[in-house]
Amino acid sequence: MDGPSPEAMDRVALAALDLVDDGMLIGLGTGRAAEAFIRRLGERVAGGLRVRAVTTSERSEQLAGSFGISLGSLGEIERLDVDFDGADEVTPELHLTKGLGGALVRERVVAHAARRFVVLCTPDKLVAQLGSRSAIPIVVVPFAARLVARELGRLGGEPVERLTKDGQSYRTDDGGLVLDTRFTPIATPLELERAIRRIPGVIDTGLFLGMAERALVGWPDRVQTLSRAAA
Repeated sequence: MDGPSPEAMDRVALAALDLVDDGMLIGLGTGRAAEAFIRRLGERVAGGLRVRAVTTSERSEQLAGSFGISLGSLGEIERLDVDFDGADEVTPELHLTKGLGGALVRERVVAHAARRFVVLCTPDKLVAQLGSRSAIPIVVVPFAARLVARELGRLGGEPVERLTKDGQSYRTDDGGLVLDTRFTPIATPLELERAIRRIPGVIDTGLFLGMAERALVGWPDRVQTLSRAAA
């Protein structure tokens, strides 16, 4: 598969809307699947649906605002009802790789603040083990980037600093550098995550383990629901 089908992502977005009730406080993720959901949510808001949202990136904030979706912050909203976001990899256990869009730190914060975390994806994101199709983004303090890269190498990773199109260091919305780190398919993700987090200078990792309640997967002819309880 060359890439996610826009039609499949739209089908997933419509299915996700069935989980939204009037008056909800929701999280809005970053990436193509999340943006498809934001567009469909905006249509419902224009039709009278009342929600308030916290976004995970400046890009998603701008898109949601353009559709008239009421926005807030975690400083004023203590708990969200549900967070909708995409993923770069999804295992049968609903372990995730996230962060190719660069918003993983805020994505983790918003997911943590939600009672329910729902992943929106297409079948190309389904993998048996994390690291099968995607590098693992690691967000680091710029001062510590070289040290962290060396330590990731000792853990078996192959880190590469993410650059912008013009060759400059990519920065997250909060100023972190990203080391996109290739590992062989990860058999013990919990152990690897703990080891990475022990490295001084690491802000966050793209390993989102045991967080998602369910994943909505858009196939050409249907939407499949994967549940962590059933995994």
